[in-house]
Amino acid sequence: MEEKPTAFAEFENHTLTRRRDLLPVWIKIFLWIFLIGGALAAIFLLAGSLMTHVSLSLYGMNANHPYSMTGLLICLLFLFKGIVAYGLWFEQKWAPQAAIADAIIGIAVCLIMMAIIPFMYPSISFTLRLELIPLYFYLKKMQSIKTTWENL
Repeated sequence: MEEKPTAFAEFENHTLTRRRDLLPVWIKIFLWIFLIGGALAAIFLLAGSLMTHVSLSLYGMNANHPYSMTGLLICLLFLFKGIVAYGLWFEQKWAPQAAIADAIIGIAVCLIMMAIIPFMYPSISFTLRLELIPLYFYLKKMQSIKTTWENL
């Protein structure tokens, strides 16, 4: 005997999954960090002229004010990371592609800050950027779930 689908079939079907469930816990933790960081970056950019000293740092770049060149770059990176985090948390279809771009940009900036900048400016010393490790795994995870995410 064949069962008729009910109005509540979507709740009874246990094979359906949320896109967010494709993300491991460590990425979910970083999502919240970058949601907060993106919001703070927006506040820093809006109220930057009222601030005398704000310590900003990301991927080996440091700035003391959001309106310096480095400060603007750091704030823009945090804003982008916040947008990506929003997309992943709220299960937007475009989010994995943006996350892949975010990981590639992060890896590129880390490599530039680690391998090129110290040789161009003697006042900046070589530093091994450990952010490369989670960025690599983030990139691989986003590449592996991209197709599944987009088809849900």
